[in-house]
Amino acid sequence: MAVQLTRTVFREDHEMFRTTVRRFLERECVPRQAEWDAAGVVDRETWLKAGREGLLCVTISEEYGGGGGDFGHTAVLSEEIARAGVSGLGFGVHSDIIVPYVARIGNEEQKRKWLPKACTGEAVFAIAMTEPGTGSDLKAVRTTAVRDGDDYVINGAKTFISNGLNADFVIVVCKTDPSAGAKGISLIVVETDRPGFRRGRKLQKLGQFAQDTVELFFDEVRVPDANRLGEEGKGFAYLMGELPQERFIIAVNAAARLEAAFEHTLAYVKDRKAFNQTVWDFQNTKFKLADIKSQAIAVRLMIDHYMTEHMRRRLTLEESAIAKLFATETMGKAMDEMLQLHGGYGYMLEYPVARAFVDMRVTRIYGGTSEVMRDLIARKL
Repeated sequence: MAVQLTRTVFREDHEMFRTTVRRFLERECVPRQAEWDAAGVVDRETWLKAGREGLLCVTISEEYGGGGGDFGHTAVLSEEIARAGVSGLGFGVHSDIIVPYVARIGNEEQKRKWLPKACTGEAVFAIAMTEPGTGSDLKAVRTTAVRDGDDYVINGAKTFISNGLNADFVIVVCKTDPSAGAKGISLIVVETDRPGFRRGRKLQKLGQFAQDTVELFFDEVRVPDANRLGEEGKGFAYLMGELPQERFIIAVNAAARLEAAFEHTLAYVKDRKAFNQTVWDFQNTKFKLADIKSQAIAVRLMIDHYMTEHMRRRLTLEESAIAKLFATETMGKAMDEMLQLHGGYGYMLEYPVARAFVDMRVTRIYGGTSEVMRDLIARKL
């Protein structure tokens, strides 16, 4: 590897898991990437295969069918997906961002009902936070869930929902008390076969073409109060509790994408000829890549430090914001420099650097924009 550091954050079982993940990606995912891109969705059979290989819900307790691992296993999976250049795979969103809500705040009946199928891939989860016009401002959601006897009746619309086409269950962020602001938000699980639920158009994105991102609509969708996760009105607090991991996973992935793109770029410039020499022979190329290697190492050191903290459940909201901001902003600027070093070929999606460039631009937006990260960090200054 061109970006080589001795890493102490992973144990032997993490590295054994890495071998399993790498083989699965090479066998089941890389050959299907073009097919998924064209369809705009990853086929469900691949989800089931991942479940059989133990690649879904790796941190969920074995009691409920999960892997019983820790965040190190999550990080390994994220890193290997990034290094393989696999795009649009919704495993991480499902396993490490959404299902943990059920595992941490769900009651015993909900866990036994939903978690085993989530672990096998028989059930895919999505979370519906963002609405048209609200963006990162979760307090401003307008989707409502009104009590009617022992049921909630849900009305509203959501957008930019990952896993939206494949989803069997959607955790809906909604207002159970519109007058209470953040204290009026609740989380309610909606089965996608309920009357009144409708998937909208599949959204055409700049990158991550295989990620099934859609609009969702709720028109008088009736669900029992048994589908509410945790206490009514505590939804915003639950979201804030899980957001550090969501943001940190984005940072972990960014670090690995940066390293992979650097290796591809270094190999390219040493092979590509221009003006009777390789592109590598130009001093400008060497200086650019020296900067990028330095940046990649800085990102890696920060990520591994915070990973150690998170594996001890000590990562704070501020620290996750720092990790996401620095990793994604550094990667974004470096990706642009590396694409430029490819010349015209850098604009061709068949080249890994072009694919990484378009796929990773969104990391500075989803999970909270870089501007939101800066605001969170500034509050602690």
